[in-house]
Amino acid sequence: MKTLYLVRHAKASLDNPLERDLDRPLIESGIKRTRQVIEYLHKKQASVDLILSSPAVRAFETASYIAHALHYPTENIKIERTIYTGDTDKIADLFYDLSKKIGSLMIVGHNPSITNFANLLLPEPIDYLPTSGLVCLQFEAKTWDEIWQAKIITNFVVSSRMIKDDKGE
Repeated sequence: MKTLYLVRHAKASLDNPLERDLDRPLIESGIKRTRQVIEYLHKKQASVDLILSSPAVRAFETASYIAHALHYPTENIKIERTIYTGDTDKIADLFYDLSKKIGSLMIVGHNPSITNFANLLLPEPIDYLPTSGLVCLQFEAKTWDEIWQAKIITNFVVSSRMIKDDKGE
């Protein structure tokens, strides 16, 4: 079995119009929402063997918060430029070089590509993955390049709003 977590970065600053898109940091509400998603991951006893992140500051910060919470060394987060610039095909290409020893993979990226990529795999497409949103899929496959033909199980699709609403807040 292979497990894939697809994460859209947390809410980022739009305050400085002169700031490059790549350099936009998270804002406090984005960090708070990511913490809610992390609590959910803890309840699901999630773990990751590899985290791939877009080079954008907001994506890497999101990946770092999650990595720290899941006891994954932040220095082992691998930056993949194609997660920032690429479309679904470029993201799919990342799977062909993955070691079969990696049982669980997390990709932290951006919309629309992260939602579009999730929809390639989800049996029921989603309209939009919000900031700090997370999709978790399992594949009955031994290697990552087999996932395209494997049986897919949707473990969960969650956002901080869904978690908040589920708590009755």
